[in-house]
Amino acid sequence: MDASKDPPYLAQGCVTPYPKGEVVARLAWGFIQATLFRWSPRPCHRWRAWLLRGFGANIPQPAQVVIFPTVRITFPWRLRLEPRSMLGPNVTVYNLGPISLLRGANVSQNCHLCSGSHDFRRWSMPLTTAPIEIGENAWLGADSFVGSGVKIGELCVVGARSVVVSDLPPSTICVGHPCRPIKPRPHPTP
Repeated sequence: MDASKDPPYLAQGCVTPYPKGEVVARLAWGFIQATLFRWSPRPCHRWRAWLLRGFGANIPQPAQVVIFPTVRITFPWRLRLEPRSMLGPNVTVYNLGPISLLRGANVSQNCHLCSGSHDFRRWSMPLTTAPIEIGENAWLGADSFVGSGVKIGELCVVGARSVVVSDLPPSTICVGHPCRPIKPRPHPTP
């Protein structure tokens, strides 16, 4: 059958948007992540931060971040972790675009941060990316999903299993699918 007579289909003509150097770096990171990173003892957060920095992650103070060994990070060089931020157990950082956790941001277990998508309006479905920013002292509850281009405000609380597809305001408790503000967050006390 003549392929030129085929009707159009999704991902027709799709090619990788990454240069060869980045593909090689990603393969090298995948090996390190599956071995030295993953096999490191749970309390060795500084070691994992050091490995990430070796692959270009922006972590100004490696001794002041918490990164569990079961975290999965696609591109370390597109990750920024400020002091006192945390990536909990089994978090997926699918950072096709930049992802930043500001000071004290806390991402609980099994969360999924996804800063990439595809332009479904085109048959080739090219990659689209937009940064994610988790604000200072914001907390994402277990199993939450945060989509591309989302900014979560300072001291925001995202309830467990929420799906965040748009920006969330600071100092607010937000829940749901899609996630939405439900009430103000009281300022934390000592």
